[in-house]
Amino acid sequence: MPRFIFSSESVSEGHPDKVCDYISDSILDACFEQDTTSRVACETLCKSDKVVIAGEITTKANLDYDKIVRQAVKEIGYTDASEPFCDTTLELIPIITRQSSQISQGVTATTSQSGDQGAGDQGIMFGYATDESPEMLPLPILLAHKLTKGLADDRKKGTVDFLRPDSKSQVSILYENNEPKEVTAVVISTQHAPHADQKRITEYVREQLGPKALGSWWRHGVTLYVNPTGDFSHGGPSADAGVTGRKIIVDSYGGWGRHGGGAFSGKDPSKVDRSGAYFCRYVAKQVVASGLARRAEIQVGYAIGMAKPVSVKVDTFGTGDERAAADFVMSAFDFRPRAIIEKLNLLRPIYRSTTNYGHFGRPGLPWEAVEKPVAAVAK
Repeated sequence: MPRFIFSSESVSEGHPDKVCDYISDSILDACFEQDTTSRVACETLCKSDKVVIAGEITTKANLDYDKIVRQAVKEIGYTDASEPFCDTTLELIPIITRQSSQISQGVTATTSQSGDQGAGDQGIMFGYATDESPEMLPLPILLAHKLTKGLADDRKKGTVDFLRPDSKSQVSILYENNEPKEVTAVVISTQHAPHADQKRITEYVREQLGPKALGSWWRHGVTLYVNPTGDFSHGGPSADAGVTGRKIIVDSYGGWGRHGGGAFSGKDPSKVDRSGAYFCRYVAKQVVASGLARRAEIQVGYAIGMAKPVSVKVDTFGTGDERAAADFVMSAFDFRPRAIIEKLNLLRPIYRSTTNYGHFGRPGLPWEAVEKPVAAVAK
């Protein structure tokens, strides 16, 4: 299509689903801080004054789940004891067992049928990169994240006294010949103190948040919707239920790149839903950085317990030399789970830093690195 509008959304760390993602990743990090051989698949549900953590965890770590959960909720900002969901008054319900021995035998190198660390499950994963932004992310999701991050920053700094933790954004961008031209619409829904009305919040978004977060992409003629219901003073888990893994499109590419369906948070890197998707993103970035294509998508498929993937596919969408890109990917990158974990150094407590505002496009994450020697080889 020569001309179209594409929209992507983001949610803040105070959104109920993200609260659950952050708790799950906090438990994962707590395991890795003491035991890098931990196997973790942790789900969280929150509603009103209840937090349920459930899943399978095999670890030598000594975990204080109550302390971990309350600290995570406090860091997000739910500290008002007059609300049902509060770090000091919530009730924790843990339902945790060990990892299934039948899964473990397929993942562990010494017991797997392949003789190598096998994939923790079957499934397909995708990674995507584009040259339309310096972060190699599609612009709609990148700008949507900047808006929700800006809301959180202003709230935590205290520069805007009416902001509360739960918020969402949505950005629509006009494309012409696959090039982003302008932002056409912005939607902001933010939880707020009862004393703040819609007019005041809209003024803040129009005069402060929008220009600061979107920079040159902001324009005063943009169609702007702020708290379209008229009131959002009741929010977070006090008002809505949250569950780990329900924001997979927010976590990845905003609907632009395809998604295999597996969530990231709460899973250790033996789960290829997470590590495989991270590695596909890493490989896609190398393809684009090398100049082999302007856009690249990598798909990998695994069978549970098997080390080598059952398929690897490269798509450059007509923006480069697809055969050369495929040859490069197949010759330069090892998609076995153990190789991915070693390459990206994934047995570390880094996962709480990935939970919010996208797992991709932020500096410091190992799968976001562009390897200059790799790019040189590709050329």
